[in-house]
Amino acid sequence: MKKSIPILLAFASQIVFAQLSADSIKAIIKQEVANKRSKSIVVGVIDKSGRQIYSEGVLSDENPVLPDGNTLYEIGSITKVFTSLLLADMNLRNEVNLNDPISQYLPKNVKSPTKNGKEITLSNLSTHRSTFPRFPYNVDPKNLDQPYKDYSVKRLYEYVSDFKPSFDIDARWQYSNVGYGILGEILTSVARKKNFDSFVEDVICQPLGMKSTVITFTPEIRKRAAIGHSEYGKPVDFIELGAIEAGGGFRSTANDMLTFAAANLGFIKSDIYPAMQLTHLQQAKKDGNRGYVTLGWTLHNDDGRYIIFKDGGTPGFRTFLGIDKKNGFAVVVLSNSNNSVTDIGNHIIDPTSKITPYKYPWKLLDTLRTTIKQSGVNEGISLYKRLKISKAPDLDFNENQLNYLGHELRKANKINDAIKIFELNVSEYPNSTLPYESLGEVYKRNNNKKKAIECFRKAQELEPENPRWKFLLDKLTN
Repeated sequence: MKKSIPILLAFASQIVFAQLSADSIKAIIKQEVANKRSKSIVVGVIDKSGRQIYSEGVLSDENPVLPDGNTLYEIGSITKVFTSLLLADMNLRNEVNLNDPISQYLPKNVKSPTKNGKEITLSNLSTHRSTFPRFPYNVDPKNLDQPYKDYSVKRLYEYVSDFKPSFDIDARWQYSNVGYGILGEILTSVARKKNFDSFVEDVICQPLGMKSTVITFTPEIRKRAAIGHSEYGKPVDFIELGAIEAGGGFRSTANDMLTFAAANLGFIKSDIYPAMQLTHLQQAKKDGNRGYVTLGWTLHNDDGRYIIFKDGGTPGFRTFLGIDKKNGFAVVVLSNSNNSVTDIGNHIIDPTSKITPYKYPWKLLDTLRTTIKQSGVNEGISLYKRLKISKAPDLDFNENQLNYLGHELRKANKINDAIKIFELNVSEYPNSTLPYESLGEVYKRNNNKKKAIECFRKAQELEPENPRWKFLLDKLTN
């Protein structure tokens, strides 16, 4: 195997990738950090001549250190590219076939969903054409802030057995983390690997020298990790996804992601390159004008381009990895806040794609938080009502403002204050399920079963097609 591409040490502004200068990239991320899009943003670009990394911001307010190419970020759904790469590699090795039905690999006690006589295939899982929704409904976590940490394979397969497709299999695209959880579990089982984490390490990371791409932290890697932040800038924990980790559980660095991109471009020769090429091939159309889907990637191949990309998000991080196969370069964008950076990545890889400057929308939340801290929750509620009447143009009123505030109070163990805020949110937004879900979950954990049932029944009335409400109600009533 050839050694990885050396890091360029030059910082001259005349360096240009994809018609975008180094100065332009640095100006973009500096402005977006100043706009409060993220606490930090790291951009990496690579072509045949080498790689360049730019960074702006801090790891956290408590650790105001500038990140670099070796700073660890959660990469979220970019994990799906690894999962699909394992599938492609096993397909080429004749260990599985892309068109195999999943029933061929599920445990005998698990019922495989069908629709009009058609079964879900491995390829359907990889291309989001399985009919599975984004997340499973049968989730009842011990910790509301880690909803999938205790989501077991047993629970995942109970979900599969009970699942009824609402439209024909392979008829259309519907993004699914649960589908990738199933795919990861099947592939890991067929390969007889200890777990998904070690499987990716053995097949992808170790051969390519990606030593900082992991699910499970080592003490040394943990020290290099940026702290994740919510949309409004508050620190959040690293995510744990349990049985659906193949859909979004990995963390990595800009340097490792650029190495992975270099391997996909053929700059680094590896045994898995043929499988990478297979994952780049167009498989099906996405909805609307959002391009095509490959095994794991989104593809844009109009106007003579051939760009594949994948973005990712967790409660504390947003990421982007894009590869321009025609022009032979790649872009990675990593950030440690839950605000999208996909527009930044798309603009760097294709300057005709516009960036939407971030405008911080959480002034109302910040104002209410300060008031409650100084004068109590009742004064905070009174202020909210006065501000809403005033129709202040710089304040955004929506259910997320109060919902986040309620959960902040819950995390601070101010349960009664949290309930008051959630009850206010229900009264303000009676036709949204989000306030009822949050209030019901707090009532449930505060041993007020009657009130919790009322909340979930109201959510069920508003969204009767969502099986989650029946799942929660059955647990409470039985």
